[in-house]
Amino acid sequence: MRVQVVDPSAFTVPYDHALCAALASAGVQTELVTSAFAYGAAPEPRGYARRELFYRHAVGPAGSRLRRIGKLAEHVPDMLRYRRHAAGADVVHFQWLAVPLVDAPLLPRRPIVLTAHDLLPREPRLGQVRAHRQLFDAVEAVVVHSRYGAAQLVERLAVPAEKVHVIHHGAFEYLTRQPGEQSLPRDFAEVDGPVVLFFGLLRPYKGIVRLLEAWRGVRGAELWIVGRPMMRLAPLQARAPASVRFLPRFVSDSELPAFFRRAQVVVLPYSRTERFDQSGVLATALAFGTPLVLSDVGGFAEVAETGAAALVPPNDPGALRDAIARLLDDPRARERLAAAARQAAAGPYSWAEAARRTVSVYERVRR
Repeated sequence: MRVQVVDPSAFTVPYDHALCAALASAGVQTELVTSAFAYGAAPEPRGYARRELFYRHAVGPAGSRLRRIGKLAEHVPDMLRYRRHAAGADVVHFQWLAVPLVDAPLLPRRPIVLTAHDLLPREPRLGQVRAHRQLFDAVEAVVVHSRYGAAQLVERLAVPAEKVHVIHHGAFEYLTRQPGEQSLPRDFAEVDGPVVLFFGLLRPYKGIVRLLEAWRGVRGAELWIVGRPMMRLAPLQARAPASVRFLPRFVSDSELPAFFRRAQVVVLPYSRTERFDQSGVLATALAFGTPLVLSDVGGFAEVAETGAAALVPPNDPGALRDAIARLLDDPRARERLAAAARQAAAGPYSWAEAARRTVSVYERVRR
């Protein structure tokens, strides 16, 4: 079977790499079709081909307005070019469609699977929800990462249930084996005590404000907030306790392991939202066997069912504080969570299992 996995904007580089490598290991002839990753080097393909067909003329710094405008100008011609390239595929699997308002009529005439990484637009504008619904109509199958995600699409957007397939987000085990793994930055490496880690893109819905409120009651540990800002951080940094340390920038794959190996707990205190399904940061913590504290949002409860995470109500700083403090005070509880995380990463949340289920979806849409 010849499959093209397509992520035009390289939005989910770790996911693309892990999925394509797992499909290749399962015997699928796999090609990743994407664009250059603007923030650094993408992982070396492992058993699959990688082709950068999109946004080849985009200029400007990563994430800049200039780069976004350039990509938007290239989008339709590049989608039309990709339609011709897709003639060589038995199945096309889109990870993202960057401009939903125009993408549906530009899709290639091949069996198409779409992964709904975002169930709905996170910051919706006029017409975007309708555009997402049109995309779901235009494809043969939609992949979500949780039962929660499936229910949202079926109940809120009336996507036919037989079109929606739950495939867990695999644990990013490849990140635990990075060549040239780097040490922590010097000021982080000098910290002696316990560490709680918040990692990933820094966005308002991820609950950083509530986390800082909760942290004021935690003693004897440091909170590290690490990742590329997508919000104003200066007001939060100005009010943060001295035991909070920020690293507000993109962190490469080679830098990432040191943070997850050092942390006693990883915390994802996301706010309540019906638009969210799963998290790549959670998948990373599972791979490293790092104990988790999660808000009860999206598909997080389904990970907590494995025993790999403590679950707290969203937007509840008191409950969040208590959960963090209990784990910091109880090494045995942390080890139980860590063992369950490693078991989940090797079993239901493994990429081998994700590939097996994904291939089953491909076979179904080809019939």
